[in-house]
Amino acid sequence: MSRVESRADSTTVANRGGDASGSVSVAPAGTGPGSYNHRQILFIMSGLAMGLLLASLDQTIVSTALTVISEHFHRVDLYSWVVTAYLLTSTASTPLYGKISDQFGRKRIFQLSIVIFLIGSALSGLSQSMYELIAFRALQGLGAGGLMTLAFAIIGDVIPPRERGRYQGYFGAVFGVSSVAGPLLGGFLVDQASWRWVFYVNLPIGIVGLVVINRVLKLDHKPRSSKVDVTGSFLIVAGISLLLVGVQIAGNAAAITATAWAYALPGVALIAAFVWWERRAAEPIIPLRLFRNSVFAVSNTLAFITGTVMFGALIFLPLYLQSVRGVSPTISGLRLLPLLAGMLLTSISSGRLVSKWGRYKHFVIAGTLLLTVGVATMTQITSTTAAWPLAGMLFIIGLGLGLFMQILVVAVQNAVPSADMGVGTASVTFFRTLGGAVGSAVLGAVLILKEKSSLPRYQRIYGANSPVAVHHAFAFGMDQAFLYALPVAAVAFVLSFMLREVKLRSGADTNRGAPSVEAIG
Repeated sequence: MSRVESRADSTTVANRGGDASGSVSVAPAGTGPGSYNHRQILFIMSGLAMGLLLASLDQTIVSTALTVISEHFHRVDLYSWVVTAYLLTSTASTPLYGKISDQFGRKRIFQLSIVIFLIGSALSGLSQSMYELIAFRALQGLGAGGLMTLAFAIIGDVIPPRERGRYQGYFGAVFGVSSVAGPLLGGFLVDQASWRWVFYVNLPIGIVGLVVINRVLKLDHKPRSSKVDVTGSFLIVAGISLLLVGVQIAGNAAAITATAWAYALPGVALIAAFVWWERRAAEPIIPLRLFRNSVFAVSNTLAFITGTVMFGALIFLPLYLQSVRGVSPTISGLRLLPLLAGMLLTSISSGRLVSKWGRYKHFVIAGTLLLTVGVATMTQITSTTAAWPLAGMLFIIGLGLGLFMQILVVAVQNAVPSADMGVGTASVTFFRTLGGAVGSAVLGAVLILKEKSSLPRYQRIYGANSPVAVHHAFAFGMDQAFLYALPVAAVAFVLSFMLREVKLRSGADTNRGAPSVEAIG
């Protein structure tokens, strides 16, 4: 901490009756952006980070345990639904949490999200059938939707936008660590203990997070006499769920089947009905007026693309490493660490520089460029690609993601009115998770289709029963999947130039609220 920060912290603590060396005191009134000192913010972030760690870890931790789980229950046909159920409920509930927290208070709803997540985790570990596990994973995802949304929203409540990039850089690091460490930890627990510990490991982390949040976080909240948009909630949850189920079915079948249409079309209809309803609702879950704000619209589009590319890499690579390169689940997780290293390096440094300079657009442009370059290199993977070239490819993608992924949250929080802080933050998480769900299904469909179509060619070369032919076919399918992802990443790079730069507000002007939508977009 610099001398200036130390003096500022000491002054803040003294003015509020605390001490600079002992316990962390929290002001009984007037809490909000600019009213916490550096030490208090770090304590608050420790509790929020545990919640974020839980939610993001469970997006990927089961990837290296799924084979063992499905074989244990003798239901390989339900393999993918363990992941899909979690993504469905966490994605669909995200906007709802943002709106509810705006009305009833962040702290209370965040704690409720942790409790729901922990109950789902415990029941998932106790599951006695694949159907039970899928249902409890859906409950887990319902809690995760609140954790991922409200962690960032609470940071928006306690830190001014100008300083927010510095702290959310740490959150970017947590998200990167948990996303990449998930397959590694899952593989280790499966190898050394039991697949049930993939879920039980959440319990101590969540309990500590609950205690920390309860002790250190004090937020002013004035109850609002408003109504929860029940109709809008039903339409968005049902519509997104049906659409993602349809996409998942199409991905598994590597074709758009009648069953996929049977789910996807009603889902699209319900989403259209949601848009119609939100234009008329008195208290909409996602105020459509926010999309007139160019910062809000562009940032959420970029978040969707980020999820598509990031989750595609995290899902395909462990499968490639285990099935083609023949490594163990633990080693396949270790091979993803260069992605984590890149994200850690740039997420923390870019957050600090954004806080220092008060500008963010150039980081988004540079990050999307590196992401595009990284995806382009992934199209060159073969069945014999060595560890070091693969590490370099992953490192480039990690650098790109770390540069801009969490800065999108800062940009949106700075652009929306303070009353819409929760729903604005939720939107970024919602579109990123939705992009991951859609991207994993669509790119997975491309992989399976190209693998099947190329297999006869490799069998003619290497022999009908040769495992080498299968390995080459899978590597070709994965290359084609990344080839389809490449123009998507390139679109993100082009869009980054359209992101309007709005001066980040400091603590002095935060309390006046965000600029109006019309003024900035």
